[in-house]
Amino acid sequence: MNRNVKAAVSLVAITAMSLGTLAACGSNSSSGSSKGKVYYLNFKPESADQWTALAKEYTKETGVEVKVQTAASGTYEQTLKSEIAKTEAPTLFQVNGPVGYQNWKRYTADMKDTEPYNQLINKDVALKDGDKVVGVPYVMETYGLIYNKGILNKYIATDGAKIKSVDEIDNFDTLKAVADDMQAKKDQLGIKGAFTSAGFDSSSDWRFKTHLANLPLYYEFTKDNITEQPETIKGTYLPEYKNIFDLYITDSTTDRTQLSSKTGDDANSEFALGQAAFYQNGTWAWTDLQKAGMKADSISMMPIYTGVKGEEKQGLATGSENYWCINDKASDADKQATKDFLKWVITSKTGKKSLSQDMGFTTPFKSFSDVKSDNPLVQAAQDDQKSGKTQVSWNFTMMPSEEWKNKLGNALLEYAQGTGDWNAVKTAFVDNWAAEYKASH
Repeated sequence: MNRNVKAAVSLVAITAMSLGTLAACGSNSSSGSSKGKVYYLNFKPESADQWTALAKEYTKETGVEVKVQTAASGTYEQTLKSEIAKTEAPTLFQVNGPVGYQNWKRYTADMKDTEPYNQLINKDVALKDGDKVVGVPYVMETYGLIYNKGILNKYIATDGAKIKSVDEIDNFDTLKAVADDMQAKKDQLGIKGAFTSAGFDSSSDWRFKTHLANLPLYYEFTKDNITEQPETIKGTYLPEYKNIFDLYITDSTTDRTQLSSKTGDDANSEFALGQAAFYQNGTWAWTDLQKAGMKADSISMMPIYTGVKGEEKQGLATGSENYWCINDKASDADKQATKDFLKWVITSKTGKKSLSQDMGFTTPFKSFSDVKSDNPLVQAAQDDQKSGKTQVSWNFTMMPSEEWKNKLGNALLEYAQGTGDWNAVKTAFVDNWAAEYKASH
């Protein structure tokens, strides 16, 4: 994702990465077929092949043309801006939530009469503008620290191990003690580091400038009862953000001076090859890990602990960054064709299998009540939700712009490499929020 995101609180809570503040361009989409056509601009690179296969199957069954294009990681907003201006514009696209929606509100048709909206288990999760349903989430996702069970068990068996069970890791101090000890015993354990590389290539940096940055935002917004995008933030929990980031770059497979070029594929490979015990990512990562040869019973996921008081009761981070929107400027035939395609995707045996098994998604639809995912990270998320712990909401949709995230990422990288200090991270986090909010309003 970028892999890889409701009413007041709940709407914001399940949305993710801000898609930026680029202005929309005018366009029309026409169809040369009386049946209409579908053009889906997909946000998730990790599921590109599955969407293409699904589109072909639908065309085979119905004769309706379905085109799928997938934007490269980190380029969705720019790609959408370019594609929406074309004559044959996407009939189906995505926004990340309230902030992203503002850029594309001119293009969103009312989805109140669509099957995805009607099939929602909880209609409050839909993205609404007044009475208009402007977006419907099609996947609920969870992220945290994915861990290799075998490596953890091997560590626990070493002399002087800091824990006797993985369940004892329920706070930052314990996580740090374990990670530090694993790093010291890396040769004995046959690993290169406790954590995979915290790469700052664009295929990886979103994990830290967006997903990890959600933790201090979540705690600050909870403490201050913030439910809408604020003009300014305090950075109250930046010390805790520093705690976990320091751990990532110290107990790592990779020297901190080499992080600028490390990619998401590098981290995925390191984890799949058993070179690291911990990998910050989410339920969507299973597809790539499985392709790399990992078995479902070899991994699970725990919350990201940062040192906040009471975090023993903190759960995983769960929400959505994926809202389907139908292009209101498409022809009536194309809009109907798109609605029909979406109905088939979430109700047909073929579509349900593709979303739940091939793509590994957990969906919010009633039509999936009979579907059991074979994704072990989804199972970990479901177990976490039943545990009584408080799930961390996805608040990063309130990040004011893509530029805010980029400046934060640059400051984190400079800090990691030793060419900048943590004060620059504070400036990028706090001061730049106010500047970017002002610029976008």
